[in-house]
Amino acid sequence: MPLIPLLPIFHSFNREFFLGQLAVGSTALISVRWSDGRLRKTAGLYRRGPMVEGPNASEIVLSRPLLENLPVTAIESTLCHEMIHGWIDLVLRVEEVHGINFRRRMAAINAAQNRFQVTIRHQFPTPKSLPKWWAVCPSCSARLPYKRLVRGAACRKCCEIHYGGHWHPSCLLSYEPVLEEA
Repeated sequence: MPLIPLLPIFHSFNREFFLGQLAVGSTALISVRWSDGRLRKTAGLYRRGPMVEGPNASEIVLSRPLLENLPVTAIESTLCHEMIHGWIDLVLRVEEVHGINFRRRMAAINAAQNRFQVTIRHQFPTPKSLPKWWAVCPSCSARLPYKRLVRGAACRKCCEIHYGGHWHPSCLLSYEPVLEEA
C-alpha cells in the first residue's frame, strides 16, 4: 500500500484541533515526513533543534515500517499525538512530555471527534528483531539470545546453583554471532 501524504492531514488537523496555530498561512511551522525506514521501535516522534534538516527547526517523523500496513486511523492518531507535542513546544512554549497540557489537549481532541483516539502509548504491532549474538555459558552450555555484547555478564542459573547467586568468573558468558538463516 503506498504511503499517504502527511501534509494535507497535518493542515486539516491544525485547523480542526489547534486553531491554525501550527502554520502561518499555508506554511507549516513543523516539517512532516515519513521515516527513511530506520524508525522501527516507535510509531512517531517530534523533535526540534540543530539535528533537524530543512527550513523549519522542528519536525514530525512517522515510522514507515510500523505504520505503512496499518489502517489510516493509526497514522492519524500518531500524527495528531506528535502534533500535540509540537503545539506544546511551539505555541505554549512549555517543556513537558506527556504532562497536564498534553493530556488536556489529547482529551479535548478525543472528545471532539470519533474517527480515531489519541493515546499516550500506541499498541501497534512492532516487527520482532532477531538477536545478533548467542551468549554461551561455559558451565551448562546454555545458549541465550543477546542483541548486543554485554561485558562481564555471567549465566544467572549457574551462579545461583553453584555460587549462592553471586557472580563468578567461571560462569562468564562467551559470545558467538548469530548466523542468518538462508
